[in-house]
Amino acid sequence: MQDNDFTDLDHEDQFASDEDVRRAALGFITDAWADAIANGVDADAVAHAALFTALADLVAAYGEDAVAKLAEGLADRVLRGEYTTDRTMH
Repeated sequence: MQDNDFTDLDHEDQFASDEDVRRAALGFITDAWADAIANGVDADAVAHAALFTALADLVAAYGEDAVAKLAEGLADRVLRGEYTTDRTMH
């Protein structure tokens, strides 16, 4: 079995917590992102595709109103540095 082959495993057995699930998901996305860039896809195009996919999946799961409310708070989170990976903590 490959490290990323979780289809035959029970979800509860594979991940001990929500944090583990999110960490694994981030790893999969990071790998796919790197693969796309390595294959010549522009990083901005990958970012836009990722945002579109994420928002579309959230809308399908929670509806447009809930996702719109989530999106309203993104500007403040970006400005607080929650998505800045190379910042220096004081």
